[in-house]
Amino acid sequence: MTDDPVISAQGLNLTFQTNDGPVHALKDVNMDIAKGEFVSFIGPSGCGKTTFLRCIAGLETPTDGSLTVNGMTPDAARRARAYGYVFQAAGLYPWRTIGGNVKLPLEIMGFSKAEQAERVARVLALVDLAGFEKKFPWQLSGGMQQRASIARALAFDADILLMDEPFGALDEIVRDHLNEQLLALWARTEKTIGFVTHSIPEAVYLSTKIVVMSPRPGRITDVIDSPLPRERPLDIRDSKAFIDIAHRVREGLRAGHVDD
Repeated sequence: MTDDPVISAQGLNLTFQTNDGPVHALKDVNMDIAKGEFVSFIGPSGCGKTTFLRCIAGLETPTDGSLTVNGMTPDAARRARAYGYVFQAAGLYPWRTIGGNVKLPLEIMGFSKAEQAERVARVLALVDLAGFEKKFPWQLSGGMQQRASIARALAFDADILLMDEPFGALDEIVRDHLNEQLLALWARTEKTIGFVTHSIPEAVYLSTKIVVMSPRPGRITDVIDSPLPRERPLDIRDSKAFIDIAHRVREGLRAGHVDD
């Protein structure tokens, strides 16, 4: 870990102007994320979790406050390709093979064909999809498609991975498996991860830090530094430490509703 935060938000506010009047999406958000942390954002629908992630990615512009990514503005970080972004849906092009989908950003960035092939093979192996590069998305399960989406975000080797509820549409068994795989991937790559979820168990299982947000306007009601070890088998969810953290998250969510 370094002393300088990889992502830093200070006094961040975002208000959308709509035909029905202003919508206050984020209010006074203060948040530092250190290199190598796995930070989950959890809160009710519409609380600004995804909006904050999109601000980090330079896809939304805050109304006021400051936000830096790798010491740059989010827009500069986006142009510098400082992060990979995984959306809620896999978003794979059906007419491209899995390998073709993963190498798309590399094509756009002008990597040589040899470098593209090497990187595609490497990231598909990272997400346990080696040998599937010639398959088409419709030939893969939903969980495998999401893993391919993660591989695409990893292909250009950015230090930051932003993930907007990537497993929300999957059944619990597949979700558990992908949570395990994501932790293993994080351990191997040591990337900084920002992760949006609605699931308390998922947030507690994955994270080194859990950020609890209130209903709109999105405010941070609690920041929980997890005492759990980085090596986490699924059955850690039965431990007292895990249950205690989950209880604190639930209390933070409840407090956000009461204070709103």
